Amino acid sequence: MKINEKNLCMFATCPPVDLEGWLAKRGEVNKNYQRRYFVLKGNLLFYFEKKGDREPLGVIVLEGCTIELAKDEEQYCFQVVFHGINNRTYYLSAESQDLMETWMKALTCAGYEYMKLMVSELQRQLDEIEGTKDATSNKLVTPQPPPRRHNPFNRTAPPPPTNVAPFNAEKVITSSDGAVTLNSTTNNNQKSASTVEDFSFIQLHEAFQREILKDLIGRRKLNSVADEPLIVL
Repeated sequence: MKINEKNLCMFATCPPVDLEGWLAKRGEVNKNYQRRYFVLKGNLLFYFEKKGDREPLGVIVLEGCTIELAKDEEQYCFQVVFHGINNRTYYLSAESQDLMETWMKALTCAGYEYMKLMVSELQRQLDEIEGTKDATSNKLVTPQPPPRRHNPFNRTAPPPPTNVAPFNAEKVITSSDGAVTLNSTTNNNQKSASTVEDFSFIQLHEAFQREILKDLIGRRKLNSVADEPLIVL
């Protein structure tokens, strides 16, 4: 990759920046730690000899690497480990625990792969929100039928009684005090009295209807006999 040093230096020194501050960097040949001023812009980590320099001493491209705690090193030390052809590790040391955590978080979020994952996650959340809105709008637009009310009078009539024994009007007995009873014959040919409540309305109606018709026919016969002359010449 070709780099225009002039444009790169201008980019390193012009604002805005994502994070900047002092860190100690261990040399690649000389293993001693040297204090450098670091500036993070996007996925590029520049380091200067001192603050305000116009040209950086170097730049680290934060792609294909992981940010890890450094073991068996100075206090508040972390490392930038590259996995690839270079396979190089940069050792950096902060002045406090808070500064170390701040730099590690910033460097972890600076890579392109991390930004790509963040964009995918934000897109997924946006799709879920839009899907929820669409479902809500559909529910509001679609009319719902009103609930059906129960009508207590909307009931079917009960079926007529079946397997009812035939009623015999001759069994109707009216006592002197006006009480109506019914006589029924038992298996031992003994008569026992039953109240009208033991029979249905239909049975009583048919029984009395037959008695009324019988009386009406009898009266008509009597009237026809009375109207006939005693002697027919």
